[in-house]
Amino acid sequence: MVNERESVTAKICAFVRAWHSNSSREKIFDDYLAYDMLGKEEYDSIHELISSGLDGSQDLSKEDTEEVINEYFAPIPLSRVHFNEVRLKDFASANGKIQYVICGAGSDTFAFRNENEDIEVFEIDHPDTQRYKLEKIDRLEWNKRKNVHYVPVDFETERMCEKLLEAGFDPEKKTFFSILGVSYYLTLEVFTETLRQMAELSSLGSVLVFDYPIKTGEFPSRVSRLEQITSSLGEVMRGGFDYNEVSRALYSLGYQIDTYMPPEKVQSEYFEGRQDSMRAFENVSLISATYTADYDYE
Repeated sequence: MVNERESVTAKICAFVRAWHSNSSREKIFDDYLAYDMLGKEEYDSIHELISSGLDGSQDLSKEDTEEVINEYFAPIPLSRVHFNEVRLKDFASANGKIQYVICGAGSDTFAFRNENEDIEVFEIDHPDTQRYKLEKIDRLEWNKRKNVHYVPVDFETERMCEKLLEAGFDPEKKTFFSILGVSYYLTLEVFTETLRQMAELSSLGSVLVFDYPIKTGEFPSRVSRLEQITSSLGEVMRGGFDYNEVSRALYSLGYQIDTYMPPEKVQSEYFEGRQDSMRAFENVSLISATYTADYDYE
């Protein structure tokens, strides 16, 4: 299911959003609150981790560290959050009052950047991770909005569906589900079970957005290197999925794919013509799917 605790790679993704907002002239996505949410201490520690080669074996210059961030760490989280929030904005515009469920919310700042009061937000995360985030919010003296619900879920002992319903989630209301950065570490069977819980809560017309890696094939060394990096951080990638098996899994749950962005489309949409070295990952796709059919969960 969704990762229990905020991982090192999740913190690196949060760092990337902050770094990109602060330093890039060609912004793919501007998370202007990411640095504040992360905090200077964590920001600096992650920058130092990257500049040391992740294992302390290197002492990279500022320029070389930036090159590593551009090549390995920034492309995936920046493109998927852009895709997700544009799709969310369109969904909210078309449907009025909606619910937005962020699975594995981590350091996500949408709840504080959002200006649309018709979007009711449910942030799902492991209790420890969420407690840590709420403590940060309190220290920053940010106001917790009434339309935002923080839903702690221990995925080893609790079902996401039940915890969402207890938090006031309305299964009759159209909902936008986001589950980013999770599929890389799960088998298709386990990931499908996660999606099944979302389908169980979905009214017709609800939307699901996620990213996933294509099954490892003849990809450039950058893909293998990223897999090695995450493994060294204690998070093993499971090899990815084939589009046909992803689409079959979605169809079996009552979903129809409405937007599919394979790597070449991600490249042309978000990275074409950039002056820096950042480019889309060769094995990462983005999907948006709409719930169109009732499903028997018995």
